[in-house]
Amino acid sequence: MHKKIELGMVSGLGRDASADIAAKLDALDAASRPGGTAVVERRPADGWPDGGAPAPAPSQTRADPNARKLHCFDLIRAFEQRALTGALLPCFISHTFIDELQAETTLPILNMMHALSEYLERHLPPPAAIGVLTSDYVRRNGLFERCLGARGYRLLYPDDAAVQAGVMEAVYGPRGIKRGGRLGEPLEQVAGACENLLRQGAQLCLPGITEIPLLAEPLLARGIALLDTNQIYAQYAHCALAGAAPAPARHFKIGVIGGVGPAATVDFMEKIIRNTPASRDQDHIKLVVEHNPQIPDRTANLIGAGADPTLALYAAAKRLQADDADIIAIPCNTAHAFVERIQPALSIPIVHMLNETVAYLRSHCAGKRRIGLLATSGTLASRVYHEAVAGDDLRLLLPDPAHQALVMRAIYGEAGVKAGFRAGQCRADLLRAMEHLARRGAEVIILACTELPLLVAQDEHCTIAGRAVAVLDPGEILARRCVALAQASAGA
Repeated sequence: MHKKIELGMVSGLGRDASADIAAKLDALDAASRPGGTAVVERRPADGWPDGGAPAPAPSQTRADPNARKLHCFDLIRAFEQRALTGALLPCFISHTFIDELQAETTLPILNMMHALSEYLERHLPPPAAIGVLTSDYVRRNGLFERCLGARGYRLLYPDDAAVQAGVMEAVYGPRGIKRGGRLGEPLEQVAGACENLLRQGAQLCLPGITEIPLLAEPLLARGIALLDTNQIYAQYAHCALAGAAPAPARHFKIGVIGGVGPAATVDFMEKIIRNTPASRDQDHIKLVVEHNPQIPDRTANLIGAGADPTLALYAAAKRLQADDADIIAIPCNTAHAFVERIQPALSIPIVHMLNETVAYLRSHCAGKRRIGLLATSGTLASRVYHEAVAGDDLRLLLPDPAHQALVMRAIYGEAGVKAGFRAGQCRADLLRAMEHLARRGAEVIILACTELPLLVAQDEHCTIAGRAVAVLDPGEILARRCVALAQASAGA
């Protein structure tokens, strides 16, 4: 049984040209894939020539492509969300920014210039002379130079400004091809341009406007060697999608459930940036952050009657999943008490900060068994760290009630870190709690609330109360792990 293939046609770029490509693709599929014919989706575009707006005048040769970029992206994104197989882009102007579009989607966009390059190399290899009929904008952009000239082809364009103006008039004029004109003046103008190219030595004429192939039959009847680029594109799509569309190259993306708390989220992002080897902006890792400070307080739920944050955390994770994140990081220790509830319903992994911290502890603090734990009362009550170290020869040391109260005040107090303080009483409270654990024999202290490292940074060679203590920041460890996963993906 043939696999059903669904393609999205980015319309609004040329109604008749889109229909021509779709019809040719349908004919190819009908001949070779009965029962599995490609379904071409077309969407009207209000404000575009296909949606009723007037076609651009031939004099508009310096049109701003930005609106076209946004239009194409919106349609391609919609196709991606519907899990179509790929996208057809029936417009040469839009191919001047196809790389920008492809960089922002996982959906394969079938590249017309690749189709033409492959066809020409099979049938007319370089250094053949190719006559190009295209718009002023595409010619000025150098699209054909990048895609064909770089392969050794000699490119020719109309050498008479009046002839080039005739090409623009034939396509965009009031009686032009975009208006339904096929014979008469549009045909004569395109034929004249082809003859100009052939006189210059072109071995064939290559349309760089998808409306021009609509005149292929009468031009060929006159003996003019004109390629039907729409047919070539349809054939390319048919062959490329005979199995499954190849996934385009994409960049790894880290999803972050933020706002738990806000300052810790910003700190975590800074740690990802700091731990990423980079010499330019483009070397850094993609991040998408669902920053929602309205997620119910995790500690209030675990030790009292506070609202359950499970659904809010799940909703945030689903939004990150929908935004193509590869992994999810939650820079909140207490929130990990809820991870087991939501992970089974997700298709991407949550990088478990507590498990990563324990793994780091084993590899970097080997031989140290007495582990002090400074965390919210909710984290302690949930025993998530106890579960993470289960089976290891590790002993967790928790503060006594008085020093736990200092930890909570450092985090939640009026002068605490969640209130925006970074020094003063909150830091003094934290240091007192750390000294308390050090005196009880802690060899490692885990700052198991992502706000606490805003007061005291990770230091594996710290001296506390006259004792050597390794101070670990789970947020730092999580950031390093996320960077490592991104780098491993890039090297795969």
